[in-house]
Amino acid sequence: MATKKANGSAVHGIPAKIPAIAHPLAEDPADIASNINYHVQYSPHFSPFKFEPEQAYYATADSVRDRLIQQWNETYFHFHKTDPKQTHYLSMEYLYGRALTNAVGNLNIQDAYAEALNKLGHRLEEICEQEKDAALGNGGLGRLASCFLDSMATLNLPAWGYGLRYRYGLFKQRITKDGQEEIAEDWLEKFSPWEVVRHDVVFPVRFFGHVAVSPSGSRKWTGGEVVQALAYDMPIPGYKTKNTISLRLWEAKAGAGDFNLFQFNDGQYEAAAQLHSQAQQICAVLYPGDATESGKILRLKQQFFLCSASLQRFKERKDGSSWQWSEFPSKVAVQLNDTHPTLAIPELMRLLMDDEGLGWDEAWDVTSRTIAYTNHTVLPEALEKWSQVVMWKLLPRHMEIIEEIDKQFIAMIRSSRSDLEGKIPHMCILDNNPQKPVVRMANLCVVSAHTVNGVAQLHSDILKAELFADYVSIWPTKFQNKTNGITPRRWLRFCSPELSNIITKWLKTDEWITNLDKLANLREFSDREEFQAEWASAKMANKQRLAHYILQVTGESIDPNSLFDIQVKRIHEYKRQLLNILGTIYRYKKLKEMSPEERKNTTPRTIMIGGKAFATYTNAKMIVKLVNDVGAVVNTDPEVNEFLKVIFVPNYNVSVAEMLIPGSELSQHISTAGMEASGTSNMKFALNGCLIIGTLDGANVEIREEIGVENFFLFGATADEVPKLRKQREAGQFKPDPRFEEAMKFIRTGAFGSYDYNPLLGSLEGNSGFGRGDYFLVGHDFPSYMDAQARVDEAYKDRKKWLKMSILSTAGSGKFSSDRTIAQYGKEIWNIEECKVP
Repeated sequence: MATKKANGSAVHGIPAKIPAIAHPLAEDPADIASNINYHVQYSPHFSPFKFEPEQAYYATADSVRDRLIQQWNETYFHFHKTDPKQTHYLSMEYLYGRALTNAVGNLNIQDAYAEALNKLGHRLEEICEQEKDAALGNGGLGRLASCFLDSMATLNLPAWGYGLRYRYGLFKQRITKDGQEEIAEDWLEKFSPWEVVRHDVVFPVRFFGHVAVSPSGSRKWTGGEVVQALAYDMPIPGYKTKNTISLRLWEAKAGAGDFNLFQFNDGQYEAAAQLHSQAQQICAVLYPGDATESGKILRLKQQFFLCSASLQRFKERKDGSSWQWSEFPSKVAVQLNDTHPTLAIPELMRLLMDDEGLGWDEAWDVTSRTIAYTNHTVLPEALEKWSQVVMWKLLPRHMEIIEEIDKQFIAMIRSSRSDLEGKIPHMCILDNNPQKPVVRMANLCVVSAHTVNGVAQLHSDILKAELFADYVSIWPTKFQNKTNGITPRRWLRFCSPELSNIITKWLKTDEWITNLDKLANLREFSDREEFQAEWASAKMANKQRLAHYILQVTGESIDPNSLFDIQVKRIHEYKRQLLNILGTIYRYKKLKEMSPEERKNTTPRTIMIGGKAFATYTNAKMIVKLVNDVGAVVNTDPEVNEFLKVIFVPNYNVSVAEMLIPGSELSQHISTAGMEASGTSNMKFALNGCLIIGTLDGANVEIREEIGVENFFLFGATADEVPKLRKQREAGQFKPDPRFEEAMKFIRTGAFGSYDYNPLLGSLEGNSGFGRGDYFLVGHDFPSYMDAQARVDEAYKDRKKWLKMSILSTAGSGKFSSDRTIAQYGKEIWNIEECKVP
């Protein structure tokens, strides 16, 4: 790259005609280019001799951040002046993807930045690709939280998100011949240009210690170890509004006073920095392994650290105001995203009683009117239960408070609902089983929160009828449904510009971007030949982009004229990637048995599967290996690979999803009915004109209703049939379909290598016992799954029919905007109102 020449023709490779002048709020491309150049020279992150894509990304991010900070500060000051009720959203996960794409899109400056970067010798798309996804989440829970923040900002709601600043994330997935390998994420290896560290926002967080009782009887948690929570804020801009809210991420640190210089100089290096090391562990990794007691303590530390730091921030807001504690719930709403932040309940009680001097009844009144809880699962293993022994050790004061909440809850049942006396053992918060005494976090949430919501109609119905049925009989109005949603900005407008432009052209407005119900008007054009041709062209452009990406990351060439069939999500047995790959194996076997002429009459498919298997989840990791082993054979088989390809897409994350989803034509959402709370990737695929093959599970039920039953490939048992089918299986009454047995047998012939898949296949066999008996009904649903796939093959051959179905899928997706979901939370749970920056 050129450095500064004598005649001043270029600096860092930037043309000399572009001066380095600060224009923080520039809208003109020439001024934006100057502002970027200004950051290259005066906010340097690299040595001054390069302006390659990486350097250009950081300078561009700094330039965009100028605008964001202006809006951010205006939003802060406006909220401070008007003092509205604010929502504080607590989540252990956020997956917001690339911030640059989202920021220039929401600020409506992408064209100006594209032109500015062209003047500087770069393309905006290439610069955006330099950004690494922030490794702050695992799956749907974190992506949902990020969609919600986007909608809160776009709807001008006074709200904040709170999470942890994980340095190494969950893991980066690498695929080798042995399957999945986990390596640390490197998103903070250099730094994130979007973070603003708030050195003045620091709170102490205590662990361990003991409870001291004063002569007056007041109680105080003291001793133990104390780390500092330091705030890093990330700006979240709304779409075409000045409102820019915050995602606050806490980092754990120890101070200089915690470093023992004497021990260090004595050669005791580890002991000298012990608290520093322990503090760094807290935000090192998302969901650290918890098979050991130290692992359990670290996970619990993470959860408490998030809750304590965030609640101290809310309390600080109260301290700077004139309102009374009784008014706190009319100023602050706290939403627990799943059970991970449950410790906010006893921590708020502790702060109110021990620090502020409130009595139990007043503290309980404030807490129970402030906190609401979103349940995300009916899976027993995902409903957190923490060892009482570990809890007493780490959080002794909080255990005292939880004990008292439980005691008062049991007393209330005995005095007012004696008919539930026999249900107390499973309704109470503390399970005092002497072998394994635990705290049931979901029960603590339900007892303490003013509102409990599920995330899809079917899920909420199951919560009310089964999981929380006894609580519903006590508090019938406490339980609500809030069907999840996705932001149409990231998940259509920005990730599929060709399709978005066609939608805007035919609707004659872009208002659908903030009012997704307007997509319904596409229905009137669904039979129009011209519209279908434009739709097909946009889908093909996305498929070609995806084919190029797959070639880049896997080395495998795929045909954009084949049916792109995609399943991407966490690898879990209930999500049934195993059903997908068994169906694929059967398809491959049948193709092998056909004559060349017969093969020509089939529908060519490219089957893509992606997702991370948790590091210690053996069966899930075996499924990843099986997909890769099948792909290695199928993709190199010259007889078949023109008609079938099998691709495992590595390291699935938000940016990969933004490539896969627009290019998809069929998407598999095939979980065992009644086990997926909602799902949101199903909504993203449907919004992008992708057809769904799926069960009546989670939000699939509502998607099918909205887009039309004839545009959804349905199969499988229903949620109410599942328990009966499991009983029949235990009684030995299940007869497997011959096609299912054929696929299993084919794996065992060694067709896909010598790896021993018997433990995985064994989970689908037998009638009962640990790891046996096909708990997720893969065998039962296999025949109807294969029949539904045959219907897909036939439908795809009729291009006009398929395109109409695709258009109707997008047209029926209006309900699934996170704007609708958040508007409902705001009105029906949080009781907050719009607070628009003028």
